[in-house]
Amino acid sequence: MHHPDRLREAISAPGTTPLIGVFDMFSASVAAQHYDGLFVSGFGFAASHYGLPDIGFIAWPDLVAFVQRLRLAFPRHHLLVDIDDGYVDPETACHVVQQLEAIGASGVILEDQKRPRRCGHVDGKQALPLEEYLEKLDMVLAACDRLVVVARTDATEEAEILRRAEALAATDADVVLVDGVRSVAWIRKIRTVIGDKPLLFNQIAGGRSPRLSLPELGDLGVDVAIYSTPCLFAAHTAIDDALAELKSADGRLPHPTGSVGVAESLALLEKNISRYHPRAGGTHVRRTVAAGTG
Repeated sequence: MHHPDRLREAISAPGTTPLIGVFDMFSASVAAQHYDGLFVSGFGFAASHYGLPDIGFIAWPDLVAFVQRLRLAFPRHHLLVDIDDGYVDPETACHVVQQLEAIGASGVILEDQKRPRRCGHVDGKQALPLEEYLEKLDMVLAACDRLVVVARTDATEEAEILRRAEALAATDADVVLVDGVRSVAWIRKIRTVIGDKPLLFNQIAGGRSPRLSLPELGDLGVDVAIYSTPCLFAAHTAIDDALAELKSADGRLPHPTGSVGVAESLALLEKNISRYHPRAGGTHVRRTVAAGTG
């Protein structure tokens, strides 16, 4: 089964499918031990790859190269990719989704923001005119074959949120996301206006949306939950704490008991080498060509 079809199957299953935001190969290696689905977060990628906030600095070739590395290391995980506004131009958006589909991404999220863009959970967001976004979305949908496409709106006014959510649900997009939803009541309102279309909910620590469990989201009719930054924020906290401890100990490393060391880190990373990937259907048999047979 193709990667997008596997993600569609997970979305259509009962309950809420979780996708964990990762920001580099190491965070993905850790997350892949716990969850079947990974989310390439624009917030995390901008922070990790450029050391910059998520306000439009990402260059699409950098993102595509990262997703390619992820797919090689994690051949069986769902990979949902945040492509922001499709990098401004609709033709570029189409090219990017074709690139991502060719290297094995499961799906993409396309937002309706205009530049300068902002994280979905901060102030200052501006939306494209709805018809302009819908035209871009239609072009992206036509450009890809199987890729799961999530249509995202960053509208902030209540009437406009519902208007856009209903319009996105009427397209051929697979899933609808309203980012920065502020309450359970608003999740219910959005669920009502989009009908049977699958709904995605974005949770980010310190963001505007309520902190909800997967069973709670399932009861609200949410089909997919992305956790944009748990790895990034955990790394921020852990690195800061570790270096403060090292500094307070005058540079003496802590005792390794109970913490990660060389052996544990290598054991994690070796799983990403292709020769360690389990082969479907049992033992892998290499096909060889006898010398002189062409």
